[in-house]
Amino acid sequence: MTETKSPKPQAAKHGTPQYGTEAERQAASRAARRAEQLRANLQRRKSQTRARRDGGADETDGLPAARDEGGKVD
Repeated sequence: MTETKSPKPQAAKHGTPQYGTEAERQAASRAARRAEQLRANLQRRKSQTRARRDGGADETDGLPAARDEGGKVD
């Protein structure tokens, strides 16, 4: 199995990492976006769990589930 290594930033004089090539900058940008999306997903899942525990409804982004005349899910 091959290991994927993230690019190593070179520390600038003021402490902000500086990447040497455009590919390294893009990889760092992708990693930062991915980390932000994972944090947002975790917060959403925690919120859903709390709502279920408290008996509240889930906040949905999509359409609600289809229900028949009796209120049961198809």
